[in-house]
Amino acid sequence: MDSDDEILDQTFSYLTLRKTIGWISILLPFVLMLGKFLISKGIFIYNSISHYYYSEMRDIFVGAICAIALFLFFYKGYNKWDNWAGNLAGIFAIGIALFPTAEKGAYNWVADVHLICASSFFLILAVFSLVLFTLKDPDHTKQKRIRNKIYIVCGSVMIVCLISIVIFVKFYEDEYPESSFVFWAESFALIAFGVSWLTKGGTICPDKEAGNITESEKIISNIKQ
Repeated sequence: MDSDDEILDQTFSYLTLRKTIGWISILLPFVLMLGKFLISKGIFIYNSISHYYYSEMRDIFVGAICAIALFLFFYKGYNKWDNWAGNLAGIFAIGIALFPTAEKGAYNWVADVHLICASSFFLILAVFSLVLFTLKDPDHTKQKRIRNKIYIVCGSVMIVCLISIVIFVKFYEDEYPESSFVFWAESFALIAFGVSWLTKGGTICPDKEAGNITESEKIISNIKQ
């Protein structure tokens, strides 16, 4: 059986993964824009983040989405709902990467699958923030109450962005084919997702100055079960 020190090392690695995924999500839109700008001239803000699949930034886009998917697959929450939500979000993330959106013109079945996967992905991430992350603890601290407010704001932003994207695609995309509205809505949703997971990882509003020790203790207990 692992010693407590070994388990503690695993715990902090686990929290580091959460932070890493948070930063990947926040930086992805800006890395794609900057990379496209530096590599080639012309348009560097696309209609959506998914449209970078058809640019020189394809590998960055697919790699980042797959990295997020793998973490969600291996994510071990505090109950079966956490685990199921992580697995489902990981499956939908893989779907985003493997089924690209339509480059131009009308949607085909592949693009439809992409849209379903993207919508489901953001919806589950919103559930993480609004429902799973906000569960109260027996030792309900002031910092935990602040974190819950952050989770609620992030989850609400993701829901609003998702609804806005669906409305735009259904009613306005044909009228404004060059609009980057979806790109910015997806970017705000990814930033909200990233902030939520940075908070969960102990970067934002930790319980103690030395790190999110309360979070670490919970994970240690979960590993030992």
